[in-house]
Amino acid sequence: MQKLVIVTAAVLATALSTAAFARTVTSTIVSVDAKGDAITLADGKTLNLPEGIEVETLKAGEKVVVTYSTTSGKSLVSSIQPAK
Repeated sequence: MQKLVIVTAAVLATALSTAAFARTVTSTIVSVDAKGDAITLADGKTLNLPEGIEVETLKAGEKVVVTYSTTSGKSLVSSIQPAK
């Protein structure tokens, strides 16, 4: 029984840490939610902006390179730059 608990804990820890890895995408912003501090990309993914990234500096139609991570089903941007 104790081995089962240890194995289960290890599997859960691995699964949760995998979800936190950063991903980088190049896409076009299709909408900006100033109230919710979020953007929606052309693929339909909505990403939340942290303090320090001002939503007012972004606009729909802008092509960007975004680095983000997903934790507990919520995607949080760590970096956003204009695409070249």
